[in-house]
Amino acid sequence: MKLADTPKDIRPHLLPAPNGKIVYRCLDCRKEYGIEQLLYTCPNCSQVLLLHDLAFQQLTERPAELWHRIFDYRKMLNIPALKGIYRFHEFIGPVIPLEAVVYLGEGHTPMIEANASLQELLGLRFFFKNDGQNPSASFKDRGMASALSYIHYLITQGLASNVLAVCASTGDTSAAAALYAAYLHPHIKSVVLLPHKKVTPQQLSQPLGSGAVVFEIPGVFDDCMKVVERLSEHYPVALLNSKNAWRILGQESYAYEICQDMEYDLQHKAAVVPVGNAGNLTAVMNGFLKFFQAGIISDLPKIIGVQSAHANPVYRYYRQTDVTQRRFVPVTVKPSVAQAAMIGNPVSMPRVIHLVDQYNLLAGEQRVFFVEVEEQAIMDWQLKANRNGHIACTHGGESLAGLAVAIHRGYVSTGDTAILDSTAHALKFIGFQQMYFEKQFPPEFEIRPDRALINTPLLVHPPGLNKVPAPGKPLRGADLEKFIRLVAEEIAERLNLKKQNR
Repeated sequence: MKLADTPKDIRPHLLPAPNGKIVYRCLDCRKEYGIEQLLYTCPNCSQVLLLHDLAFQQLTERPAELWHRIFDYRKMLNIPALKGIYRFHEFIGPVIPLEAVVYLGEGHTPMIEANASLQELLGLRFFFKNDGQNPSASFKDRGMASALSYIHYLITQGLASNVLAVCASTGDTSAAAALYAAYLHPHIKSVVLLPHKKVTPQQLSQPLGSGAVVFEIPGVFDDCMKVVERLSEHYPVALLNSKNAWRILGQESYAYEICQDMEYDLQHKAAVVPVGNAGNLTAVMNGFLKFFQAGIISDLPKIIGVQSAHANPVYRYYRQTDVTQRRFVPVTVKPSVAQAAMIGNPVSMPRVIHLVDQYNLLAGEQRVFFVEVEEQAIMDWQLKANRNGHIACTHGGESLAGLAVAIHRGYVSTGDTAILDSTAHALKFIGFQQMYFEKQFPPEFEIRPDRALINTPLLVHPPGLNKVPAPGKPLRGADLEKFIRLVAEEIAERLNLKKQNR
């Protein structure tokens, strides 16, 4: 749709001008800092930061119906800067002019309703939100579009130049960071740190293909993160992990899109999110909170945070029901098929604690819950989902396993509608499916393949077939006819097909 074709009353609101007054705000000492330079922790107390709009009150002055129309008409416009996460410009990056926005196709990922069989199996209506259909095939693109758009803005303002962007990753972050940095080449160069042999080949190929400098180091993600934090503290580099508050801001778009796709009715809704480094969970909570505080939605949905038993520090923290006795203790992770969530010391944990309290307080009751799932359940539910027409990754399987646990515990009822986060494309983690089908899982994964879920190719080579085609050596004449007939008959026999009478 062209801007000139939109209704006259809504047209002045559709192209947002730079506005707002964004500051870094410390979660602990509450000190505020300007955004002229990138900050990751509070200079005063070293706590993590969130971005806060000091002019947020002006967003509450627009009625909900007007906001709904603004977002819905922006969705129809053929303006790249408004096609992705910056459709919600006033809530994500109000200080960033549209010409500084980096758009590579991120956001507006589809919500696909589970088929009747799968919904009947769980006993309620639910959707997968396929964030694997972002450009680098994971939800991380939302945060990178925000972080790199802001860095691009700093460059255009002469506040930054020759930026060296670094991140630690279990795979998806590095792919997204390298992709968006490559788009802004030569102004930005990308460096990623990966745990040696802890990233799938598909994920490793992505930053390499985007031209990033890739370092593999011993250990797990948490070790990579410690190195990256030291680099950001002592050297002039831009940190692109979720410790970067601009990353969190971009990932809030996930919550905004759910609101829009649900026509802004969040009553009896539940969002199920893998926890991992807790950045996405933080963003989802903050996104719903902002829309609720602005009056765009009238209900806060339930949120279910899911962790594998092999990497479960957040679940362990909230398992303690006595709030005064809660102590956060990092855990030593074990191998997990939910590889991107295999994090024992999530950097966003202080944000989680702060926002969970705020979320439940504004909701007037507990609306944020945490569940733990077994590795076996993650793989089994992923395969069940994909056998019913989805493209869920292992983290999508983790979400579905978490939903099953949440239903069992009564956190989610049959009257609710759930939206499950499938954070990446299934092909990124296809090796785990292959290990399942071939019964090749190492013992430490604690997964025993269910025979009913195993699917492998069947070789068809009927007895008596002496000549078969090969590349560059096709069959002809009687040999070809015999090949076709015997192979067809063998397949028909295996499928119990009866020959038609004609």
